[in-house]
Amino acid sequence: MHAFPSWPLLSAFLVASLILAVTPGPGVFYIVTRSAASGWRHGLTSVAGVAIGNLGNAIGASVGLAALFAVSSVAFTVVKYAGAFYLVYLGVQALRSADAIGAPRHAAPAQLRRVFRDGLVVALLNPKTTIFFAAFLPQFMSSETASLMQSVALGSMFVAIAAVTDSAYAVSAAKLGPVLGKAWRIREAGRYLSGVALFGLALFTVLGATERTR
Repeated sequence: MHAFPSWPLLSAFLVASLILAVTPGPGVFYIVTRSAASGWRHGLTSVAGVAIGNLGNAIGASVGLAALFAVSSVAFTVVKYAGAFYLVYLGVQALRSADAIGAPRHAAPAQLRRVFRDGLVVALLNPKTTIFFAAFLPQFMSSETASLMQSVALGSMFVAIAAVTDSAYAVSAAKLGPVLGKAWRIREAGRYLSGVALFGLALFTVLGATERTR
């Protein structure tokens, strides 16, 4: 039994996934903020954390977690506000940090582990991503293939495509960061920009509808 639908459906899925992946969402915004403030290592580590979190959401959608969120407003609300609270926490940490956009930063293993954890938690605590997978993936699934296997395979492919495009955003933002950092006013405001960006992302998480977010 195949894990993928027929080629016409699969090719349509790949095109749709690429279009959605290159469209900036909250996850991309988070990654760009990390990269511009701390460099490409932190940015790519954030990409890895977000990708693993999104994969968890895809698997959750496949086994019925999305159905739980759809019928239980309490479960959806609890997870959504937990994610927003964590983003606020990250925003506070950014404001307390002495780092500025473009400032040199040593990517110590402990720091990278923390960045990975933050990206993972931000992605996992976004139930709207699970709802997105539950709504998007069935459009490209074939009735001739086992639904669970097919859903996990397609979700994994989408996460891989998004990871590639997110990495491009991360590297680009990291290159732009030092350029912006040459201006002392921008360097001085860097941590405030990072904090405000995370606060805004938290607000978007709370107020946003159930459309696709990464």
